[in-house]
Amino acid sequence: MGAAGAFAFTALPSASATPSASAVIAEVYGGGGNSGATLTRDFVELGNAGSAAYDLSGYSVQYLPGTPSAASAWQVTALTGAIAPGARYLVGEGTGSGGTTALPTTDATGSIAMSATSGTIALVSGTAALTCKTAADCAADPRIVDLTGYGTAVVREGSGPATGASNTAAVARADSLADTDDNAADFTGGTPTPVNSAGQTPGSGDGGGDGGGDGGSPTDPGTVRVHDIQGTTRLSPYAGQTVTRVPGIVTGVRGSGSLGYWIQDPAPDTDPRTSEAVFVYTGSAKPTVAVGDSVLVTGKVTEYYPSSTSQSNTEIGGPTTTVLSSGNALPDAVALNATSVPDAYIPTASGGSIESLALQPTVYAQDFYESLEGMRVTFADARVVGASDAYGELWVTVKPQENATARGGTLYSSYDQPNTGRIEVMSLDTTSAFPAANVGDELSGVTTGPLDYSTYGGYNVQATQLGTLVDKGLKQEVTRRQKKDELAVATYNVENLDALDTQEKFDRLAEGVAVNLNSPDIVALEEIQDDNGATNDGTVTAEATLKRFTDAVRAAGGPAYAWRYLSPTNNADGGEPGGNIRQVFLFNPKRVSFTDHKGGDATTATSVVKTRKGVQLTYSPGRIDPTSAAWEDSRKPLVGEFTFQGEQVFVIANHFISKGGDQPVHGRYQPPARSSETQRAAQAAEVNTFVKSLLVADKNAKTVVLGDLNDYEFSQTVTTLTADKVLKPLITTLPAAERYTYVYDGNSQTLDHILTSPAVTSFDYDVVHINAEFADQASDHDPQIVRIDLSKCRRH
Repeated sequence: MGAAGAFAFTALPSASATPSASAVIAEVYGGGGNSGATLTRDFVELGNAGSAAYDLSGYSVQYLPGTPSAASAWQVTALTGAIAPGARYLVGEGTGSGGTTALPTTDATGSIAMSATSGTIALVSGTAALTCKTAADCAADPRIVDLTGYGTAVVREGSGPATGASNTAAVARADSLADTDDNAADFTGGTPTPVNSAGQTPGSGDGGGDGGGDGGSPTDPGTVRVHDIQGTTRLSPYAGQTVTRVPGIVTGVRGSGSLGYWIQDPAPDTDPRTSEAVFVYTGSAKPTVAVGDSVLVTGKVTEYYPSSTSQSNTEIGGPTTTVLSSGNALPDAVALNATSVPDAYIPTASGGSIESLALQPTVYAQDFYESLEGMRVTFADARVVGASDAYGELWVTVKPQENATARGGTLYSSYDQPNTGRIEVMSLDTTSAFPAANVGDELSGVTTGPLDYSTYGGYNVQATQLGTLVDKGLKQEVTRRQKKDELAVATYNVENLDALDTQEKFDRLAEGVAVNLNSPDIVALEEIQDDNGATNDGTVTAEATLKRFTDAVRAAGGPAYAWRYLSPTNNADGGEPGGNIRQVFLFNPKRVSFTDHKGGDATTATSVVKTRKGVQLTYSPGRIDPTSAAWEDSRKPLVGEFTFQGEQVFVIANHFISKGGDQPVHGRYQPPARSSETQRAAQAAEVNTFVKSLLVADKNAKTVVLGDLNDYEFSQTVTTLTADKVLKPLITTLPAAERYTYVYDGNSQTLDHILTSPAVTSFDYDVVHINAEFADQASDHDPQIVRIDLSKCRRH
């Protein structure tokens, strides 16, 4: 702040045990942009009742819901600058779709969507998220300088929370800023009256909704440049305001999907944190500008969020565009390569939003990309690490040496190594076909275009110039056939296969079993749907689906497989509504026999019993504890008892709950919450307990646990599943560069697994890559197989 140098700085008080005599929370408003609101944005206003300026460097404003749950976390907005004596300091927070009046220019910017009626705001001497969730615990935290609970807030000061907050009303202190540490007494409800450090109110100064407006000529640039709009954090300091005649050169035009164009200022500032480009969103109107046009843009600055947990795109909406000239040279593109992109991925905020943190583009890859938001970027001769998809997208790496797989991908081997060289590529050319690229292919030559952000994958290059695809000849793998004395057990997710699918789909999946897997003795299938697929009419049987599939396997040269499964309760096992996906055992009756113990059904649990003939299941096929909460809206494990050459083998087919609902690795909350992991860990514990029951009954029980676990080999799910060393994850027996079954956002990763009990000591394991790395896929998963020589498996 320019005026800060005129004042002496004094340290802020570090505790709220006594009434604050200086820096306090002056006003809180959470109704911005809500129905009936005039203001478009939430805010927190701070005040300085003291006689010296107060330095806010390293401080934050934090928000907690009024009635916090166990999962609730304080959200953080970092502060900078100082509060002059007797002055105010305005913190802008979340915006809504309602309201007509912008805040005056804010002194700090956040994105917290505060409740209009109940919540807690804390002024904190630090930027680490608070952890207290009761009034007593927060009173004991010396970092809290001041605290205001409003509505029905559990965390508050004094006799009760401030009252009167609503969509149209704020809670505010008296002008004297008197603070008795009693929110109910110190605050009253009333019309919001935000004031910034310059003394501006809505409609005054340059905060009155017309940023850069100076009444000048319509062909002269206004006073606001793109780098001013972008600022030094992920959020624009001009969000919610109208900016006038912002100059730039059009660098890309998007004529489908989210319509608009990018402009870039050819005269950049010297701050590496501030992007020089911005997307101009034209709504339903196709843009009429062309690449190379020099334009002036007037419109409202917004932060567009593709999803609730993603980062935002800074945009100018509702634009009025003046074209000054055409055919201008474009600003130079920034090179993306192993030197320019940092190795560290993204900053953290104890699970809170990173949006208000100052960008560090030389430290974090995601900060580097954010500092280039909308700008022209370029890379050359890049290896494809994520195949082309149906939406015209592929992934490359600009760091060719980063965790390369044996077949050209990029290996995802831990949560703290998300691979910073990955970047998504799309094309702005709607007249040419998008190339069908496989992993390991190359985009040869130069690819250039504006850098965008989407909820699906994060930062991406919107190519105006796309490199030439060079086919590197990636081939589908074919595993060897099992020997006479080897039992071959495989797992394959066939991606929602039902009896109404095309014959082509059946044939391609069947070829994967008969040819690429070389006809295993037992195949555990995931995502077999019922006989009419997504038709939601109560059908749960899958006989027609399995008849078509096994016929297709036979036609592809495979054996005449028999099958076993248990139909689920209608719509109780997750997946596509009406589809009733389930696991199924296929087995070759000429090589292996299935031991039937009848009576199993969707809701009856199988268990392990000792008999005079040895250990057996009460029901085969059976389900593991199907009424347990661990399996709610998810597939229940299918257990079967098999015999191969006189040896008993237990097989457990799994399809754990998906990662749906997890926060993205590139999102604004860092580190991201993996909420789905809780249920998968519970599922893993159930299977682990069942395997233990087998081993208690017979320590030499030969057990194969397999399927789509929807989690990584380094995850808590697999740690729980293998607890007490009852199971060995075979993926870990492969060389590191071969440990993957799935490719997501350019990361080759393991979701599908085969695990074996301690008695399985002689085996040959293989992941057979036939789908995940290819643009043309029969399924999005690769199958895998283990060949077990039971005659060599030791007894102990």
